[in-house]
Amino acid sequence: MRNALLVGLGGFLGSSGRYAVGAVVHQLLPTTRFPMATLVVNVVGCFLIGLLGGLVESRHLLSADVRLFVFTGVLGGFTTFSAFAFETWFLGREHFTRLAILNVAAHVLIGLAVVALGVRVARMT
Repeated sequence: MRNALLVGLGGFLGSSGRYAVGAVVHQLLPTTRFPMATLVVNVVGCFLIGLLGGLVESRHLLSADVRLFVFTGVLGGFTTFSAFAFETWFLGREHFTRLAILNVAAHVLIGLAVVALGVRVARMT
């Protein structure tokens, strides 16, 4: 139960941060058709997970509870893309290049396919 609360509170903060960043980006670029807010959130999230992940790995700075709160909760609520990017980078770093490429291809191709499937199912109802 404690872990679920840590993740839930972190997720609330991360999702709220995502909303706030998106609002600022839309205010700054109100006429763009490109999904700039999502790009900004994903880039910021990737930087933060890389920075914090690197600090945890090299300096062992955060306890398990804090890592759960920050990585799964806050950054997971802010953007799951950061977890995807970090996991793909880790696979590459560990010389699992084929798995890294498979991870990217699977997320992109399967993700797009199930979005299309979901839209089709919604149109049938």
